[in-house]
Amino acid sequence: MGLDTERTAPPGTTSRRVVMTTLGEPEALRVRTGARPAARRGRVVVRVEAAGVSFAEVQTLRGLHPFPPKPPCVLGYDLVGRIVEVGPGVTGWRTGDRVVSMPRVGAWQEYAEVSAKSLAGVPEDLDAGEAVALVCNGVTAWQMLHRSARVRPGATVLVHGASGGVGTLLTQLAVRHGVRVIGTASPAKHDAVRALGAEPLDYRDDVVAAVRKLAPRGVDAVFDHIGGAGLNAGWSLLAPGGTLVSYDSSVAGYRPGQWFRPHLPALRKVIGWNVAGLVGAARGRRARTYYVKPGPHFRDDLASLFTLVRDGVLRPTVARRYPLDEAGRAVRELIDGGVIGKLVLVP
Repeated sequence: MGLDTERTAPPGTTSRRVVMTTLGEPEALRVRTGARPAARRGRVVVRVEAAGVSFAEVQTLRGLHPFPPKPPCVLGYDLVGRIVEVGPGVTGWRTGDRVVSMPRVGAWQEYAEVSAKSLAGVPEDLDAGEAVALVCNGVTAWQMLHRSARVRPGATVLVHGASGGVGTLLTQLAVRHGVRVIGTASPAKHDAVRALGAEPLDYRDDVVAAVRKLAPRGVDAVFDHIGGAGLNAGWSLLAPGGTLVSYDSSVAGYRPGQWFRPHLPALRKVIGWNVAGLVGAARGRRARTYYVKPGPHFRDDLASLFTLVRDGVLRPTVARRYPLDEAGRAVRELIDGGVIGKLVLVP
């Protein structure tokens, strides 16, 4: 829809969106305007207040995210907004409700049509940027700590990328839980990591030697978002009975379109270590892969996170807020590094 049409269209009948026109870099993103979506059966239309920016979008742009959508498509993993239309067959939700959703694609637009099954309520007094930082990143951090690794108070854990969107929340949650956190980050971010309550290490140094010096008996959990050879190092650092959680993989060095190959090495390692555990060759250590998904646990854990924020116990770090027109710039900033916390798009 052209600009002239957009100017003359009644308010609320059009929707601006960030479109991935082709695989490539952030510069391939374009902002387009079209008709506002209508709510189909079992779905609602949400007026988006904030949407998250994550490495899932970077991977999708490069055709390296598991089961990637084909261009042209609207990117955006998670959103916070208000329902403006309810489709047939939807119960429990009504126009005006403030909600979050994790559609995995389609959040980077003014109006998004999403499944009613993916919704969870949002407190009215919660900042939209902080709320969206909890949808994917916060639930990931909570579930890895409490459901995958089941870390107990008094434990010691290693958090890779402790200054990132997941890492800052995971570190805060662990420290609040009475857990000692060793966190990797670049030196420029060490003060921020210390402020979260963790002991920072330079990820470019010999992390294994540094961790063994700080925790000679090993760590009780390792949370790894990189994969590759680093997983072997993490496994070697586990104390007996410890858990390694792999929740992403670096896509560096892979060609666009090799969508599943970056993630296979981590999956093979996890399977191999767990097979070793079955025959008693892993000293009680476990390995897990993790990805966040909607469902009852998702809603319950997100509600717990909202409560912690409202009580002043947890503070999501919003690094920067960008308008839709600057989505490419936001993704480029994420790729270039230097971000502490979560980048957010505000339509």
